[in-house]
Amino acid sequence: MSDGKTLYLVRHAEAFWMKAGQRDFDRPLNDRGKHDAAEMGQKLKATGIQPEIIISSPALRATQTAEIIVRKLGLSTDSILFNENIYEAETADLLKIVKSVKECHASTMLIGHNPSMTWLINHLTGQHVANAPTCS
Repeated sequence: MSDGKTLYLVRHAEAFWMKAGQRDFDRPLNDRGKHDAAEMGQKLKATGIQPEIIISSPALRATQTAEIIVRKLGLSTDSILFNENIYEAETADLLKIVKSVKECHASTMLIGHNPSMTWLINHLTGQHVANAPTCS
């Protein structure tokens, strides 16, 4: 994204632990995760944050986080774009996704997973964040 653009990075909210035979990709949010995602959406709305584009991992816990936040922002869940390359991404993968956002979008929200989101935060800010907590 070029100068004057805003990027919001969100790690998905807390999910249930994986059950026997369940794929990691299919883990849903737990009750705390649902609560935290709703609270995050309300806080974002209260501060006037309204991303023009939301790009999310298609993993269930990220999808649910995105849907809850978008509803709290008063947007349609149809506004969420899903990109399978966010799941298990390296920093370079996430940077490629961010750079692919059309110039007409002034603000983008990327919803993904750790450790990828922490790595991207560290890369973009030059700071050291040990771990981006869930729904941060």
